[in-house]
Amino acid sequence: VQLQASGGGLMQTGGSLILSCTASGRSSSSYGVGWFRQAPGKEREFVAALAWSGASTHYADSVKGRFTISRDNAKSPVILQMNNLNTDDTAVYYCATRSVFTSEIYDTNWSTYEYWGQGTLVTVSS
Repeated sequence: VQLQASGGGLMQTGGSLILSCTASGRSSSSYGVGWFRQAPGKEREFVAALAWSGASTHYADSVKGRFTISRDNAKSPVILQMNNLNTDDTAVYYCATRSVFTSEIYDTNWSTYEYWGQGTLVTVSS
């Protein structure tokens, strides 16, 4: 499975961006999709996740109310709508998924994901 993250760019504080995560390659079940980010000099952190059932979502406290993760159906790209951006959101954003069923209680844990996209850079200027 190959993941392609796109949609990053330069945005001013308060603006919005839409990130997209598209899967290709060997067809297999996808058990949850997560977005993570890593800012310069910082560790990778969880941003948002869409549970394998598609019925629930999880968000980091820092983005709750501003970011929305969604997808239309199981074969659609996973979208991360980011609103009211601030400079703390500056980072490389990665999407990830897994092919093994994993309880959604682990959706915020980056180590439970097998496949990762190459990352897309989001820069928010003040």
